[in-house]
Amino acid sequence: MRFKVLAWLPPLLGLWLPSAQGQENRIAFEQYALDNGLRVVLHQDKSTPIVAIAVMYHVGSKNEDPQRTGFAHFFEHLLFEGSENVERGEFDKYIQNAGGTLNAYTTADNTCYFEILPSNQLELGLWLESERMLHARVDQKGVETQREVVKEEMRQRYDNRPYGSFQREILKRMYRKHPYQWPTIGSMDHLNAATEADYVKFYRDFYVPNNAVMVIAGDFETPKAKDWVAKYFKDIPRREQPIFRPNVEEPPLGGEVRDTIFDRIQLPAIFEAYRTPALGEPDFYAVSMLARLLSEGQSSRLQKSLVDEQQLAIQVGNVAYEREGPSFALAYAIANAGQDPQTLEKAIHTEIEKVQNDGVSEEEFQKLRNQIESDFISENATMFGIANSLATYALLHGDANLINTEIEKYMKVTREDIRKAAQKYFRADNRVVLYYLPKPSQP
Repeated sequence: MRFKVLAWLPPLLGLWLPSAQGQENRIAFEQYALDNGLRVVLHQDKSTPIVAIAVMYHVGSKNEDPQRTGFAHFFEHLLFEGSENVERGEFDKYIQNAGGTLNAYTTADNTCYFEILPSNQLELGLWLESERMLHARVDQKGVETQREVVKEEMRQRYDNRPYGSFQREILKRMYRKHPYQWPTIGSMDHLNAATEADYVKFYRDFYVPNNAVMVIAGDFETPKAKDWVAKYFKDIPRREQPIFRPNVEEPPLGGEVRDTIFDRIQLPAIFEAYRTPALGEPDFYAVSMLARLLSEGQSSRLQKSLVDEQQLAIQVGNVAYEREGPSFALAYAIANAGQDPQTLEKAIHTEIEKVQNDGVSEEEFQKLRNQIESDFISENATMFGIANSLATYALLHGDANLINTEIEKYMKVTREDIRKAAQKYFRADNRVVLYYLPKPSQP
């Protein structure tokens, strides 16, 4: 399933629901490309006077120089600084004064910028996005300002947060060659060492029309929208040189990797990750359903066994990460008072082995299918949700119509497919296991 929207999305997005009839029908759209390579997808829905614009660039942390990590995420911040025609700090004000909202996000594979606006402000949003693409303000003053913002984010989300380093610690052990081995936040040392020329080069290399998909979803007139797209984007020059895509063959993990991390925490925890297929590959859907089986909701296997019945953990989870290249599924458990990681690990493995040996009950299987159908409806129940789905499918999968058909791939997964996925990927020689212990326990 496509990337889930992060928790920072404004609550008011939930108010912009299309009709129930619209949820039941397939999502209609039109797509075309400008001569400079910009792909455009239009979804018209006149049920509410709202329009969403999503511009997604095919650049994430995997496209970075190993000595300059964190650039993709940094640009998510930097490109709100302004442009030649938008004064510094005014980008947000244009949208807010028009009654809209805006934000952005970065993954290992892509970066997306979006606005949600009253429908009579569509031209404003398109102008601002063309300014971001054509001549954003990439200078030393903006770099220094946003570096401080990213440093604070690093402190809050990673350095000063209990277990906050788990992603960084997992990734550098999970991948030996692939640039997935560093998190999107990257390295502050790399950002500090970079020059203004480094930042300008990254912008010119990746923020080009033939490396982007733009989606407009909501209340608009198609001819007028096309006119505005042409007005603001058709003259932006394409990049003629090849756009960097890492071509790395990541070797098999080749054996279990174990380590212990001592952190400023009170309760021990275990994090273990299994190498899994890339998004869109046939086995990916079975792995995704397996992750749901283990940890989606209060009735999931890990929740029922480790938290409710045995009371070994206060929190558990299992997430199937979705990436263009080799992905991974992460299981974790934070210990209840008096419990240790060894006990948690054994309990997690017991639940995985049950799936490997006994499979999935018919009741659990139907619940999984219902959850997936519900999620597809929820994810496409707002104009932003539809815009983000269309952009993701077009950019990362090369097929925008997966917004209508990807659910069929999930529905084709059988109970036996899930059991086989557990046997094939959730093996001891295909995992990284980290014990998190309180720092006073360090010898």
